[in-house]
Amino acid sequence: MGQMGDGGDERAHNRHSMVIVPMDTPGVEIVRNIPVMNHLSPEGHCEILFRDVRVPTENLLGEEGKGFALAQARLGPGRVHHCMRTIGQCELALEMMCERALERRTFGKYLSDFANIQEWIAHSRVEIDQARLLVLRAAWLMDQHGNQAARVDVSAIKLVAAQLQTRILDRAMQVFGAMGLTPDTPLSLFWTWGRAMRFFDGPDEVHLRVLARKELDKARANRGGTAAYYLLD
Repeated sequence: MGQMGDGGDERAHNRHSMVIVPMDTPGVEIVRNIPVMNHLSPEGHCEILFRDVRVPTENLLGEEGKGFALAQARLGPGRVHHCMRTIGQCELALEMMCERALERRTFGKYLSDFANIQEWIAHSRVEIDQARLLVLRAAWLMDQHGNQAARVDVSAIKLVAAQLQTRILDRAMQVFGAMGLTPDTPLSLFWTWGRAMRFFDGPDEVHLRVLARKELDKARANRGGTAAYYLLD
């Protein structure tokens, strides 16, 4: 996506357009495939350099100046997909944590016999189920009323799913011990995905801001609505 024209349009979101740039276009150079917290993905998160790259006008995606609108149309469903993937990874991590707790012994007992491990497992179960219901609600709103109607709910699931993943994967890695830090299990990679998710598709702080603004707008519209609950002399 790039800026079109001289930027005279006062509406900043109408100054960018999307174009297709084939990888074999002269001037396109893949500088490096950047690891995410030392995990190198085969599909790549690449640094790409563009030097005097030119493409024909027919490579324009959609209308000129509608690049942000196209991006937002994709971001909502994309965030739902990411949250679905997160829930699946958390389910696998919980299954692995339970199996490991049943077979690993320390201080003469299986890990599954310790109260704190049981609490981790129980909390993980209900937290996954809570996140799943929140994601289903956001997806339902999007299907029924469109992306804009689900905007706040999508922010909520993006926030919840990312924090859920790092929390549950941290527990699972702790149950596995040092093995959980190695490539012998997918746990450390899953944890990396969850930590990275708190940045991609918008950092946590942006989604917290969206949620807070929604609540504050409701409070402004109903200012004084809680007056009856104050005990006044």
